[in-house]
Amino acid sequence: MKTMPFIDKLRYWAKNDGGRAALSVGGPLLTYAELLQAAEAGATGSAAAEGPARSVAAIDRPTSVELVIDFCAALLRGRTAMVMDTGWPATLRRQLTESAEMWAGSHDFIARPFLLGLSSGTSGLPKAFVRSAVSWSESFVRSTEYFNLGATSVTLAPGPLAASMNLYALGESIHAGSTFVALPRFSPDAALDAMAEHPVNRLVLVPTLLEMMAARGMETGRDGGQLESIVCAGSALPERTLALTRQWAPNALVQHYYGAAELGFVAASTVQPATIEPSTGAGVGTAAVGTAFPGVEISIRDDHGHEAARGQQGNICVRSPYVCSGYAWGDDGLAFSPLSPSPLSSSLLSPGSLSPGLRASEPQTTQWHTVHDQGHVDGNGVLHVAGRASEMIIRSGANVYPHAVEEGLAAGCDEAATVVVTGVADPLRGQRIAAGIFVPEGGGHLDVAALRRAAALLPAHHRPGLYFSLGAMPLTGSGKPSRALLGQWITEGDARAQRIR
Repeated sequence: MKTMPFIDKLRYWAKNDGGRAALSVGGPLLTYAELLQAAEAGATGSAAAEGPARSVAAIDRPTSVELVIDFCAALLRGRTAMVMDTGWPATLRRQLTESAEMWAGSHDFIARPFLLGLSSGTSGLPKAFVRSAVSWSESFVRSTEYFNLGATSVTLAPGPLAASMNLYALGESIHAGSTFVALPRFSPDAALDAMAEHPVNRLVLVPTLLEMMAARGMETGRDGGQLESIVCAGSALPERTLALTRQWAPNALVQHYYGAAELGFVAASTVQPATIEPSTGAGVGTAAVGTAFPGVEISIRDDHGHEAARGQQGNICVRSPYVCSGYAWGDDGLAFSPLSPSPLSSSLLSPGSLSPGLRASEPQTTQWHTVHDQGHVDGNGVLHVAGRASEMIIRSGANVYPHAVEEGLAAGCDEAATVVVTGVADPLRGQRIAAGIFVPEGGGHLDVAALRRAAALLPAHHRPGLYFSLGAMPLTGSGKPSRALLGQWITEGDARAQRIR
């Protein structure tokens, strides 16, 4: 059986440099020797308590040292780990645990998957995607080199470990023999305090949290001059966030990548220190996210799997060893699927129809896969992302991507404001465009007249019919802006979304 990802490295560092700092989550540092010892004790204890029948470790803890130990212990035992978001209702977490056991009991695996990753939906049972050990092992080799991660790196990932990008950052850090720092609960002050205490020279986070940290750091005189590297992902990196980051952390190399939990890394770009210009330009209504990540092939294809012409928009498809192995449950064909124009491959159009054992043990390098994000590749090989097909707003028969509207409305807002656009049901038009504007406390004010002037410059079918002042940012558990959650607030009349009339 393929060694579970990073466990061989954990054993190596514990044996050869056991006193090296491995981990801190809101407290003292744990060495590699201490982490391995705790994980081995946890693996032995769970084996004695549960017996051999259980094959899935459902980890139901908030971000903590104990969560990391449980995760490592599960992999030491060769079990499939599933890290749940403790912010979800207890009944939902119990249902996830039962679903995981039913899934594991119904398959004979050639090589047991090491991870069931969970989507961050706002309602219903989250989808569960399956990851093989090799998909992370291959990825670690490339990402540690691309992001210059080494033994002297001290990484702070301030978001929750239930989020796949943060859990990956933990494994990546152990693979490199470096130090990983996380927070029991995010706040800008807690993150800045952790930076000073350890000391952190590298960040891995979503743009929303980066902006909050940079703004608070500037406000309180705690600069980020010690930072050498900032790795950002999860959503587009706004120019205002980048400019603020450059003031706060002038020595840091800023790297932004585009990917998906199911696909892994797809494309990336680098912004050199002491510059505020993005390394690639964006087209109208799209975000330029960089060129293909090492080891990844990118192709733009239609819904039948046929390749589009250069510059033409379609499904962003990737072929790489980092792709997941499909879904354990929740596959609706809209979030992740293979695409192929070959009639011989028609059976591949449903990931659930494939052998879980085979898919869990083989890299997905021969088939194009997509999460149905829409975009195009320009003449320089730069990928531009328009948005996810499932988030597209259909208004009177016209297709509108929220990102294009958000980009246009931002010109009429205070620099500190954030615009989030979603679609809400409308019996006449199919959907109406709703724009929510969040202005942080002390960050400026909402000028409704300027907002409407900016909207007037958009194409007619891109102009919102509803505007809301937001009392909070609609965010997923990992800190990414959530258009779906904004739609839910509007539909349910949540007080955090107040109609602007």
